[in-house]
Amino acid sequence: MAVAVAFSMAWAEGGAEGEAGPGLAGRGQALGRLAGFRRELFGCLGRRADALWEVADAVLCRQERVHMLAELSLEPECRRGHGAVYDALNCGEVRIGRLRRALASVPPPAWDDGRIRLAGDVSNWLRPDAEASPERLFCHCYARGKGNKQLIPGWPYSFIAALGPGRTSWTLPLDVARLGPDDDPTQVTAGQVRDVVTRLAGAGHWHEGDPPVLVVFDSGYDLTRLAWLLRDLPVEILGRIRSDRVMYRPPTAQQAAACGRPARHGPEFRLDGKEPWPAPDLATITETARYGTATAMAWGRLHQRLARQRQWKDHPGPLPAIEGTVIRLQVDHLPGDRDPEPLWLWTTGAPAAASAAQLDRAWQAFLRRFDIEHTFRFLKQQLGWTRPRLRDPAAADRWTWLILACYAQLYLARTLTADLRLPWQRPCPPGRLTPARVRRGFRNIHRTLPVLASAPKPGKPGPGRPPGSRNRRPATCHDVGKTAKPDEPRKKNPQEDRLNYKLRRVMWVDPGVSP
Repeated sequence: MAVAVAFSMAWAEGGAEGEAGPGLAGRGQALGRLAGFRRELFGCLGRRADALWEVADAVLCRQERVHMLAELSLEPECRRGHGAVYDALNCGEVRIGRLRRALASVPPPAWDDGRIRLAGDVSNWLRPDAEASPERLFCHCYARGKGNKQLIPGWPYSFIAALGPGRTSWTLPLDVARLGPDDDPTQVTAGQVRDVVTRLAGAGHWHEGDPPVLVVFDSGYDLTRLAWLLRDLPVEILGRIRSDRVMYRPPTAQQAAACGRPARHGPEFRLDGKEPWPAPDLATITETARYGTATAMAWGRLHQRLARQRQWKDHPGPLPAIEGTVIRLQVDHLPGDRDPEPLWLWTTGAPAAASAAQLDRAWQAFLRRFDIEHTFRFLKQQLGWTRPRLRDPAAADRWTWLILACYAQLYLARTLTADLRLPWQRPCPPGRLTPARVRRGFRNIHRTLPVLASAPKPGKPGPGRPPGSRNRRPATCHDVGKTAKPDEPRKKNPQEDRLNYKLRRVMWVDPGVSP
């Protein structure tokens, strides 16, 4: 903790990100920040620290995509063999708590209004054939074609990242957590947001009196539940809701004065338009270069009717009525779709105290949420996040945190590298380099940084399994989406009593027996 606090103070003394100019002093300041983060990162590694460190450097300095772990041992930055690479991930140690504080100490992207914007999303590490890997879940995936959904076994990871202004492929991932079979996704996401906001405040990026942190989610999240779990934090929830949702206004004065049980829900507000909508509390019209004319309308003090099911089943007392603002966004056209449907958003902000500029900032912040998709694609395709075929989910977690640490180094080095483009690529303007181009020139920066890992000790490989011997300890197979319990009785197969099942079992035990 003391080291992390000192690291945060060093960031604060150096100023905010982006203050370093293009001159020699600014370059030296940015290089010092990168070297300081690397020293803190090396302190986050426990067992097999040297091997883990060199694996991360090999991922950063490799000029091509990462296809497998074994090929990282061929890079000059990795002085150990491929056996040490796998051993580091399987038996190494990454101090996640300290690494989280180090990532929170990196200054988030600066917005003109000084407000921090975070985004939450889930990305899947698909493992359809890994029957020996425990804690797998059925992950929702989309194949080619509109509406072509699939369920593939894998490890889902929940990410929290800081968003930047403007159209860019850069984000700053601050936290990641793997969702297990017994985890509640809403509870896990709420815990991540709480920890990230607390660490940002502890690092000095948010102070008392600053605007609330805006957290943006896509469809699929229970926004009402998240708003209730984070009601004591200075955060504002913004997310997309379905177009067939029915919201409710507060009860009218006539309903409140009626006899009997007090009314808790007022008139309905149907998003599908089957009933006419009332006049919006706030409306704006904005001309955009990508989507044409964008028309936004906002209605305040709308809440969802809750039922005692699922997550609200054990809620003590009456169910709350969490009010928010519904925003309807309509644009002229989308890339590849000339007849777009309206976009419905729900936020905990109130339009009564908002202005037209704040309403536009709300839906523009939601559009910036899609920048995290570029980060996921870069982590998977370039850095090879989902390429290793690891059996243990703990090893997958170590590899995931190493990849996030590598991406943070590229984020800090985005003003240090030159545009080393290929002959058929267009030049990027200064300050607009993509993560792939920064990674291409990171090897030149790596040569100027201090070497923290010690040299490998000479050794020879072990004898291995004797030739011709068989594996007498096969791996245990695990079901998808279930946690195996040793005291749980075996469930009977309903097909066991049928004749065909008995005949197949006899043939499998003794192939010489004829039916």
